Amino acid sequence: MVDGSPVVVGRATIDDGRRSKTGGFYARHRQHTYMSTDDFPTDRPAVVTCGLPYANGDLHIGHLRGYIGADAFTRALRTIGQQAAYVSGSDMHGTPVAVNAEQEGVDPEEFALRWHEQYEETFPQFNVDFDNYGHTHDETNTAITQEIVRTLDEKGHVYEKEIQVAYDPDADQYLPDRYVVGTCPYCGEAARGDECDEGCQRHLEPGEVEEPTSTITGNPAEYRERSHKFFEVSAFEEYLTEFLDGLEGTSNARNQPRQWIEDGLQDWCITRDMDWGIDYPGTGGEDLVLYVWVDAPIEYISSTKQYAERVGTDEYDWEEVWTENGDIVHFIGRDIIQHHTIFWPAMLEGAGYTAPRAVAATGFITINGKGLSTSRNRAIWAREYLEEGFHPDLLRYYLTTTGGLQQDVDFSWDAFQEKVNGELVGTVGNFWYRSLLFAYRNYEGTPEAEVSADVESRINGAIEEVHEAVNDYSLRGIGQAATRLAQFGNEYIQRNEPWKLTDDDPEKAAQVIRDCVQIAKAVAVLLEPIAPEKAQALWEQLSEDGQIADAYLEDALEAPPRTFEEPGELFEKVEDDRVDELNTKLEERVAAAATDEADAGADEETESDDTDDEESGDMTDTDDLEALADDRISFDDFQDLDIRVGRIETAEGIDGADDLARLEVDIGFETRQVVAGIKQLHNLEELPGETCILLANMEPAELFGVESNGMILAAGEEADLLTTHGDAAVGEKVQ
Repeated sequence: MVDGSPVVVGRATIDDGRRSKTGGFYARHRQHTYMSTDDFPTDRPAVVTCGLPYANGDLHIGHLRGYIGADAFTRALRTIGQQAAYVSGSDMHGTPVAVNAEQEGVDPEEFALRWHEQYEETFPQFNVDFDNYGHTHDETNTAITQEIVRTLDEKGHVYEKEIQVAYDPDADQYLPDRYVVGTCPYCGEAARGDECDEGCQRHLEPGEVEEPTSTITGNPAEYRERSHKFFEVSAFEEYLTEFLDGLEGTSNARNQPRQWIEDGLQDWCITRDMDWGIDYPGTGGEDLVLYVWVDAPIEYISSTKQYAERVGTDEYDWEEVWTENGDIVHFIGRDIIQHHTIFWPAMLEGAGYTAPRAVAATGFITINGKGLSTSRNRAIWAREYLEEGFHPDLLRYYLTTTGGLQQDVDFSWDAFQEKVNGELVGTVGNFWYRSLLFAYRNYEGTPEAEVSADVESRINGAIEEVHEAVNDYSLRGIGQAATRLAQFGNEYIQRNEPWKLTDDDPEKAAQVIRDCVQIAKAVAVLLEPIAPEKAQALWEQLSEDGQIADAYLEDALEAPPRTFEEPGELFEKVEDDRVDELNTKLEERVAAAATDEADAGADEETESDDTDDEESGDMTDTDDLEALADDRISFDDFQDLDIRVGRIETAEGIDGADDLARLEVDIGFETRQVVAGIKQLHNLEELPGETCILLANMEPAELFGVESNGMILAAGEEADLLTTHGDAAVGEKVQ
């Protein structure tokens, strides 16, 4: 005991009251000792953030995947009793804003604020409920950014260095970032001044791009020596290795940065030759501004502070989160993993701030199997979705429950229809409506009976599924817990057929419907993080008081009101002719964009898309997907492939091989030894127990002295291991 209060190790305990779902924790004077692996909920305040949208263009569903996902995760944290705030803001600085503002003939601040205000209006329309949404150009972020940079400088982590910077003699100005284009020195593809956007996706430092060309005049640029400020990232190599060892979230966020560390960390140029941005706060940099990737993540801190100042530090203490022991969770696009797992934690450590607990990196969105491209209008725009009259919770459900968080998700109107009609209409909505309608017509509400032990146990099981999904950072798991419970409810009511019992066994009929009403309430509570508005509608149909957003998971077992009004159906089917109409619109739009592009003589190989390939946003174009093979195989050829469901039993690296791992995979009949190139892309310690797909009749091969007797199937450069949607048995054939 410490001052009469319990010392908590591991999962936190709550012994003298409940915390506010958005507010401060009771008994703030208590002291605790924590293990680094304690599950949510903890006694520490949490903050959830999402990669800042770049104030440079319209939002599309690629962007929304991250913001909706982070919102759903925050809501789920609150349902399990975790104090949590959800914050973000618009990224206002950087060369794309300056370039596009100049093209429009307006001031960069005016240009960026216009987009910022649009985002503020758009996010609530998708039930994305930020506790604070600021922007990087406000006074709070400017002050904190300059304070952090001064601290890094004072501690010796910033130094000055003469470097080669692109210069346009005709325009008589230096060319930072997107003011210069050329060739990537690493892969030879087209690149911008700070990023190889067409090839290897590497961050590029000033002076690295080869054959530089000015985007201002179109003329060749020349390199001139210029003094700039550098952050000594290389000094944090040991710290960053330890940081990644303890990082939670998605495996790609933990594993990708290890290669960058092994290759040798490069110090980071943190200043730019331009007027638009936050001024460098120190001597020797009077005519420089800070690079956008310095001030952009600091907005996470600034936005949290603004929230705390609005509600009061007794309600939420931003300093406890960011300078003591808070739980910080970042949702980002996988294209900015490097910034959030190398640059950002090094800055935080150097300036004395708290490191993130988790980084959850989402995959990209494709459209009808092709890369999302805003320049080619192959996108589903946020405003377009709303104008088509679809409810926002339908998209929230699709984006959060289709695939794992770090997997790429393909959006098509056909798949959207299937998901909505099958799961929301056919499973969740069908159960809600038939149960409550029967209860209303026969009992005017909830029958006077106790919940059966079996149903109570099943609801408790669903509650535990949500707890596990939250701690696994699995949005899909959170949503599926609710859907599976509704499926159980449908099976339960069908199996017991209460409509046949009302005359023959009225007591049993009342018991069955009492169970069903309780399941319906539980599904609403569990589904609230994913579909908050629809869950609230059911809450009101049950005549529950208040907001379902204030409910905890345990409230799923609280008795519903005795009486309620006749319910209505909460979901509508998406009809076939509607899907045909939407597909036609998309095809015509993409075709028109292609025609416009051809008429303008656009070079498709080097075109950059400033709208969604933002410097600190969370999504990029994915037009670099490998083209489909022209050669087709016959059905008989496919039948010759013996593809099996497997379970990984062991996984270990192969000595002397940078990328190879040795796996033992159970395929039902036997356990196979397989060599796979996943050593750098997966945490091998986490793989045992994972389901995989194995090509079993692959010819054996020997790699680094180890025989490989099969091939694990994976997608993309990140080696996203293929698995099954349901519970297929180990050894079952894929066909």
